[in-house]
Amino acid sequence: MDLITRYFPHLSDQQKEQFAALYDLYTDWNSKINVISRKDITNLYEHHVLHSLGIARFISFKDGSQVMDLGTGGGFPGIPLAILFPEVKFHLVDSIGKKIKVASEIANAIGLKNVTFRHCRAEEETAKFDFVVSRAVMPLSDLLKIIRKNISSTQMNAIPNGLICLKGGELAKETLPVKNKVEIMDLKNEFAEEFFETKKVVYVPL
Repeated sequence: MDLITRYFPHLSDQQKEQFAALYDLYTDWNSKINVISRKDITNLYEHHVLHSLGIARFISFKDGSQVMDLGTGGGFPGIPLAILFPEVKFHLVDSIGKKIKVASEIANAIGLKNVTFRHCRAEEETAKFDFVVSRAVMPLSDLLKIIRKNISSTQMNAIPNGLICLKGGELAKETLPVKNKVEIMDLKNEFAEEFFETKKVVYVPL
């Protein structure tokens, strides 16, 4: 938890309480429904919460923005972002019902009012959003094909609407089809922990 306040020192008391509650909640739920690798649960704040918040180092969503988290799993990056941006609406989608159950129960337990959930395949969600966020759910070109229909034409943020995803490793080949418009931010320049050495935020305006 200290890791979060180190990099995000201006949290309200409520936000601090919500972030602090995540460890016990995820530990408990993960023992029933596996949403995080069991041996990785001790790294919850570094590998999952702070990693999710890497998106907030790239963009500060304007109040009133609508964001879909596609393939949210147990709620990443959607739940940490929803805590950080309480005036932004987040819609968390996953094709696996039990994962959506865990994410919704955790959001409920910490009193998040700015999140909705849907158990469906990405292709089935037709609502419009300012941004789609995602954490390494599929290759970039496949992701772009699926979510193009979900991007609103109404602009309200500092950068054009589009896809913002968390990726790792070598991305030159994967980003080749969008090389003229893709932006890549290295998280190693934002967070000092070794885990972030190869982690990146990838943004494609749509």
